[in-house]
Amino acid sequence: MPFSVDFKVRDYECDLQGIVNNSVYFNYLEHARHEFLLFKGLDFAELAKRKINLVVIRSEVDYKSSLRPGDAFFVEVEAVRVSKLKSQFIQRLVRTADAKVMLDAVITWTSVNARGKPYLEKEIECVFS
Repeated sequence: MPFSVDFKVRDYECDLQGIVNNSVYFNYLEHARHEFLLFKGLDFAELAKRKINLVVIRSEVDYKSSLRPGDAFFVEVEAVRVSKLKSQFIQRLVRTADAKVMLDAVITWTSVNARGKPYLEKEIECVFS
């Protein structure tokens, strides 16, 4: 079962149409990824202080339906290795009330060192287990 984080839509996250603005979903996805890393024993901010930077290189988002104010939902996160230096977070956003999938996302990422060169720090490998 994938890791998941619970959320609730706040009024100010919605646009004039009364639905969550498309850009807000990126915040939900990012927060869930950071919580996933903490669950795996990695602190995103601490990694950055040590010049181990996890960077998004591609975001693919399929919007399926819209969340509305007050909707409870959760974001699932799973990490998969794509190549020696590239990995992906597979994410799904699901409305709690009816288990309806609202969004699917694939976030491709890598880690870079202080010189901006891609590499995979050994301690980051724990996200794949």
